[in-house]
Amino acid sequence: MWIDIFTYVIIGVIAYAGYRLRALTISGAVAAFITGVAISIGAGIQGLFILALFFGTSTLWSKYKKQQKKAVEEKLEKSDARDWVQVCANGGIGALFALVYRFTGHSLYEWMMIVSFAAANSDTWASEIGSLSKSRPFHLLRLRVVDRGTSGAISVLGTFAAVGGSAVIACGAFYVFPSVTWRVALFIALFGFIGNVIDSVLGATVQVSYRCQVCGIETERTEHCGSKTVYARGISFLNNDAVNALSILFGTLIGGLFL
Repeated sequence: MWIDIFTYVIIGVIAYAGYRLRALTISGAVAAFITGVAISIGAGIQGLFILALFFGTSTLWSKYKKQQKKAVEEKLEKSDARDWVQVCANGGIGALFALVYRFTGHSLYEWMMIVSFAAANSDTWASEIGSLSKSRPFHLLRLRVVDRGTSGAISVLGTFAAVGGSAVIACGAFYVFPSVTWRVALFIALFGFIGNVIDSVLGATVQVSYRCQVCGIETERTEHCGSKTVYARGISFLNNDAVNALSILFGTLIGGLFL
């Protein structure tokens, strides 16, 4: 019991530190605490290690060369400080499968939890590192180069970053989870990357985007340059958070079928 209480205190301290470092909003810190507790209950200290690996590395890359990402941020709906919706979109599916594993004891659900974080980390690394690419990204649907930060666009640097983000989670899981053999780790890395690919495809096809009436930029924001933006394309309720959650879910379910 005392060990559990101590663990929850540590989770709370980390969530508060995330807020103080402006990696989380207040609502994001609360959601991160709840997510951490759920993963602790379902997958123990090993699960928390994977969560920390995702949160730590993704936060590090979001802060890296932040000034160079200013132009990209103009296209994004939210800042790099995650709110509760972003936390749930990236960590909620992992928390759910951790709890399923807790009540079933089947290693498959433990692996699916890890795949979900591999997919989340893959997408985050691709976005944060890919935005620093010297060459402009290529849009999957328009089949031409577009501005950095455009949904559904990929770059060579971003693709390699996506592979690295997924592989880091897979390697961490291989190190701390007895059930994760090197073969399982390879599958985790693969399907984590596939989750990122799904995110790019959804971003290119159905994610909603708007156009600023003042500067003409295509953005995820409903307001830009002090005025309302107008609808440009996509499905209205499929914003970036919804696409992130769907891509992680699809990558995790596909991975679960093969695993």
